[in-house]
Order: sequence, then structure tokens, then C-alpha cells
Amino acid sequence: MPELHELTAVEARAAIARAELAPAELLAGARARHDLVEPHIRAYRRVDFERAAAAAGRPRAGALAGLCLAIKDNIADVDGPTTCGSKILANYRSPYEAAVVSRVKAAGAVITGKTNLDEFAMGSSTENSAWGPSRNPFSLAHVTGGSSGGSASAVAAGSAQLALGSDTGGSIRQPAACCGVVGLKPTYGRVSRYGLVAFASSLDQIGPLARSVADAALLFGAIAGHDPRDATSARVELADYSAAAARGVRERLDGVRIGLPREYFGAGLDASVGDRVTEAAQHLERLGATVREVSLPMSRHAVAAYYVIATAEASSNLARFDGVRYGHRAGSAGAAAAWPPGSAPTGAPPSSLAELFAGSRGEGFGPEVKRRIILGTFVLSAGYYDAYYGQAQRVRAKIRAELEAVLQTVDLVLGPTMPTTAFRIGEKTADPLSMYLGDIYTTGANLAGIPALSLPGGTDRAGLPIGLQLMGRHFDEATILRVAAALEAHAYPPLTPVFPRAEVVA
Repeated sequence: MPELHELTAVEARAAIARAELAPAELLAGARARHDLVEPHIRAYRRVDFERAAAAAGRPRAGALAGLCLAIKDNIADVDGPTTCGSKILANYRSPYEAAVVSRVKAAGAVITGKTNLDEFAMGSSTENSAWGPSRNPFSLAHVTGGSSGGSASAVAAGSAQLALGSDTGGSIRQPAACCGVVGLKPTYGRVSRYGLVAFASSLDQIGPLARSVADAALLFGAIAGHDPRDATSARVELADYSAAAARGVRERLDGVRIGLPREYFGAGLDASVGDRVTEAAQHLERLGATVREVSLPMSRHAVAAYYVIATAEASSNLARFDGVRYGHRAGSAGAAAAWPPGSAPTGAPPSSLAELFAGSRGEGFGPEVKRRIILGTFVLSAGYYDAYYGQAQRVRAKIRAELEAVLQTVDLVLGPTMPTTAFRIGEKTADPLSMYLGDIYTTGANLAGIPALSLPGGTDRAGLPIGLQLMGRHFDEATILRVAAALEAHAYPPLTPVFPRAEVVA
């Protein structure tokens, strides 16, 4: 048997079912791996191996029985703080747990802890967390992608078999690409958002991160489905997603039609990434699929429309953090005690309600969150609403219509997840626009509400993972998983970083 941290979730589950491996042994292996890698990658915000050990010691049943699972720290649980990577929620404890948390517990998963993220999921590198960045297991000097970087890093390094993330404009798929794992953004409405701290409510979606396509299908099957507590949750029949992934391994792809958007191969795309997408298309043709060029001219407007709509919704959603009902309150030393060392506020206590609001939000929010709130408030303001927010919604409708039209002529769209591999930590923090342009291939799926998956397509010359993206029709995650599993089985097996690493990072 491989080392425990090298097992996929499907392999570990099979070993547990055969009584060759006990959940407590699997957890002990994850804990040992965590102790080795976590000081370097900083994937977690909070771990609770004692609670996890108690869970692993009880009889487990269900699709995820005994598997170690990490949860992004913007998904509510009741076992500790849910911080969203923000000082403003450093002490916040949710009175209820998210629907997905209830579902993975019911499926038998052992929850190891909460993972690091860009503050309120606003970022593409996990550098915006109030507690510092997570690091890429393939190169500690490079970013994990964001905003679900902690979840991707934990899975890639082997301190959890599975993880949950959230995706508003690429926040599952980008870290999956950077860290060499599989990440699925489901169709909007396929997975309940109940208990997900809102960033942009019309775009947010929870999904799985995993080492293999079969693992992602396994976790997705456990969390998908209608939830009456989420008004946007869809009543659409579920497929057998694990069977779909297995079919991709067993059978050829005869009759499957793949589209390659010509607009995805323009300026800004790194040659090594573009070459790997072309290579993947050739592999698919050898497996029986038909590949042809398609056109998505509206895709060039996706980033602009996304950053208007997402920031507008963020401005509205984050208005609730005002220092009155919950979260940090200006002048409250107890709340600030949970902040990172040296970051406690030094201002005088507020003397009015306006000062309380301004002080609480000014102290509690980080620079990127403030930037997006200001931008969102501006595009919603009188005199600018129609010129910016209204226009962005019209562009969104055109992007959705264009993708739906193309997906009537092909079954899936293949392209890069990101224009480059992971960049170095600190490389883009002073240039927000450059950071935002990294979302060029991922935001369209969120604007259209369609499912999309990133899987590893090997590595570049520096050994950094390359991400391949597959987008499909609404609620047709099964076809995406089938084709992704075929690519994985025949061309791009799961990646495993080596530890301990030679790099020394302060």
C-alpha cells in the first residue's frame, strides 16, 4: 500500500471497507503529515485532531466513511470560530452549521479543521488572509491560488484527503490549478449555500477539492442536492457522479464533442499552458472525442463584468459587519485579542454610532476587502448605477447566452484554468489589476452559472502544476467528470509534492 498521504480518497475508502485500514490509522497518518508540512504551507486556520480522533473512533458509515476532510473557513460550523480570514470575525462562532457540513458528517467524513483563505474569499492568491498567506506545496515561494488556497494546499500536501472550498469567480479552480489538485465548481444552485458566508450571492457556490477526479466525484455526490433553506437551491435530479467518473476510465469518449475557444489562446497566455491545453485536446481525440474550434467573443468582457457585479454584491453583503450585532467592535480590546500579534487597534473608543461603524469596519477589514466595498458602493451609487452595474448585468446576460449557445453545439469547452502557473508570493500584491486579470478564464462560468472543473495537466519546466479547465452545460457535472477522469487516467495522473522541501521560508 502507498504511504497514507499518497492514497486517494477512493483508495482509502476501499481499504477501510476491506478492514485493511482503520479510520483512526488514516487520521493518524493525516496528522503526521500535517505536523510535517503545516509549518511550511500554513494551509489551516484551525485544526482539532482531538475532536477528529473521537469521530474517527466511532463506527462510521456512508460514502465518506473515515475520510479526512478540511473545510474552508467561510463555511459555518459549530466547533469553533468561523473567521473568513478576517480580523472582523476573529472571535465569531456560528450558532448553526452549514448544510454541506451536515451532509459530510452524515456521510461519515472526519473533519480535521478549517482552512485559510483570502479575506471573505476576495482574492486569487490566499495572500489577503489576516493571518498571512498559505504556501504552495510544489514551491513554498509561490502562491496557492485563491481564495480556497488553504483547502487546495492541504489536499495537495496530503494533510487531508478531501476539502471543501467556495468559488465566486474561480476560487476553487484557480487554487486547484496552482496546487495540482482537482477542483469542481458545480452549477449554481446544485449545492446548498446555507451556512456559506456570502461574498457575491448570485455567483458563490460551494464545491470539492480532491487529489483525483474520482475523489471529487465522491465528495460532490455527498454534498449535492436540494436544500429548502437556500432559496436558490435547485430541484434538479442528481446523477451517479462516481459512476460517471468510472465510466471515463473504462470507456472511450466516442461521440463526445469538445470545443476549444479561439479567444483563449491570445495575448497573456503562457506558452507552456497553451501547449498543454493543445496536448490535452489531442489526447481527447485519441480517446474518441471530436475536438473543434469555437468562438466566445464576449469572454473578453467577463473580468470587467464580474468585478462590477461581485463588488456591488459584496458591498451589500458586508454591510452587516458594523460592530453592533456580531464581529469586531471598535474599542473592544477582548475582540482584538484574537487578532494576529502586533495588529491590535490603538485608536480611541468611538464617541458616536457613525464612529463605531467606521472604526469597526476600518479596523476589522483588510485592504482588499475595503477596495472591493468602495468599488461596489460606487457602482451602485446614484448617477452611476446604470452606467456600471446595469451595464455589467447586460453583459452578463450576453456572456451566459453565448456560452449556452456554444454548449448546444459541443458537450464541453476545454481551455486553461489560468493564463500562467502559480506566481511568486508578493509578485502581484502591489498591482491589483494584474491579479484580477488572472481570473480571465474562470469568471465566465460563474457569470453564466454553469459547472466547471480544473484538473492537473502535468507541470511546467519549473515543476509547477498546470491547470486544465472543462466547462459544461447546466447541471451536467456528470459529463465533465467523465471526460476529466478519462484525461486523468490516460494522460495526467494525480500529482504529489515532495516533503521535506529544500526551500527555507521565513
